[in-house]
Amino acid sequence: MVDVVSSEVGIPRVEHPLDRPSTVGKWFMPVFGAVVLAGLVYIGYALGQELTGAVAVPWILLGLALLIALGFEFVNGFHDTANAVATVIYTHSLPAELAVMWSGFFNFLGVLTSTGAVAFGIISLLPVELILQVNSSAGLAMVFALLVAAIIWNLGTWYLGLPASSSHTLVGSIIGVGLANQFLAPVGTATSGVDWSQATNVGMSLLVSPVVGFFAAALLLLALKLVVKNKELYEAPKSNAPPPLWIRGLLIFTCTGVSFAHGSNDGQKGMGLIMLILIGVVPTAFALNRTPDINYLEAYKTAAVSVGQALDKYAKPGITVADPKAVVGDAVRNKTWSDETTVALKTYIADTSAKVAPYASVEKLPTDLVTNARNDIYLIGEALKLIDKKKLLPMEAADLAAVTSYHKAVDNATKFIPLWVKVAVALALGLGTMVGWRRIVVTVGEKIGKSHLTYGQGASAELVAMATIGAADYMGLPVSTTHVLSSGVAGTMAANGSGLQWSTVRNMLMAWVLTLPASIALAFVLFVVLRHVF
Repeated sequence: MVDVVSSEVGIPRVEHPLDRPSTVGKWFMPVFGAVVLAGLVYIGYALGQELTGAVAVPWILLGLALLIALGFEFVNGFHDTANAVATVIYTHSLPAELAVMWSGFFNFLGVLTSTGAVAFGIISLLPVELILQVNSSAGLAMVFALLVAAIIWNLGTWYLGLPASSSHTLVGSIIGVGLANQFLAPVGTATSGVDWSQATNVGMSLLVSPVVGFFAAALLLLALKLVVKNKELYEAPKSNAPPPLWIRGLLIFTCTGVSFAHGSNDGQKGMGLIMLILIGVVPTAFALNRTPDINYLEAYKTAAVSVGQALDKYAKPGITVADPKAVVGDAVRNKTWSDETTVALKTYIADTSAKVAPYASVEKLPTDLVTNARNDIYLIGEALKLIDKKKLLPMEAADLAAVTSYHKAVDNATKFIPLWVKVAVALALGLGTMVGWRRIVVTVGEKIGKSHLTYGQGASAELVAMATIGAADYMGLPVSTTHVLSSGVAGTMAANGSGLQWSTVRNMLMAWVLTLPASIALAFVLFVVLRHVF
């Protein structure tokens, strides 16, 4: 076969890696098609069961909202996951078709096994009153503005072949909604904007992760050169033959790990937004966790008594509060604590517990009580963060343990993800992985460095990406698969002396810099417009 030369980087090749034939589609696609069909049947059945007995389900609005939310995850699949398969394709470890299907499958598994910590970490960036009023016009405008802004930016950067971050985009959209919420509030009205402390934590994880990816991948490649002297690992593949068995196994393993970690981390963002949609559109069915464990509401009541006794030790005598909910809400909004806050929280917890005390399970709660109970419990949980996480009220270890125990009971009641939601997101992300991946793969594989990606570079970049995303998932922090992996590839190119294509690097940096302001502006405008539409 005659050699061809890439006009982009002058790389001699016998056959382009993206054009290698594979027969796996003959059996994989029917099997995956059967999985998709079974998943859709399960989702329809489970959703029908959840909505049984729900009052006045707005089916058109619910269907549209879920379609847009799953559309975000679908776009996320082919936008972000392409990074995971670029290294195995360009090192000839797997044919492109098989690599994409393999990655899609492990994205699917990653979503199904995720914990939900990242989902609610992202949700906590939103203004508290919008979360509490998610079934209002403002709440629905918030959800639609977030999703549509993120989809628009993701599709735009994908069309240009730029490895931009879906996580970055979503955080920008949330900030845009928060700013718009403040902008639209009447003068003198106490309203929440952006939770800048939480936004700073998320922003730092998004900022630091690509820097870690660049330097860690570069150092790992240099260390690999010291330990493994095989020159083939650090040179461009000279044929279409796969790499040595051990390095091929490592590359496939890291591609699998990155795909799984991406599903586990990025998939949760869609889950959190879907839960907001469900709570907003059908609050009677999804406002509180209707777990099969009928004892969890009793555990909540017991924990409420314990935390009330603990707070009583720190409540100064002679202080009375006329509106406990308002005082607690102000503390959550302003991230402050006072003597009045302690008394108000103790009273608020007791009042809320008294409302649900007559009922043995969530199923027994009257329909008109469910939404209010959920909002009260959620607001209490946000107040508990000020004690449990921020330590604004110093407490003895035993009392703090009571707060932590009650906080877990609160989260169990309000922060949950049904299995069918995970299945829906997994299907959307897995399907998205198999569509539209080529643009981003070409950028990562051909346009970052001036030479062909080597086996050692691919393994180093993927190992670092897998470890970084896995660690972030464990800590409940969102990171960008795109940023970590593409910066890792750039780091290995620099460490190997391969040189960087600065035009591509500049474009990537521009996308990274512009993602926040662009998504903030999009979400801001959409929220303002949708407030009038709804």
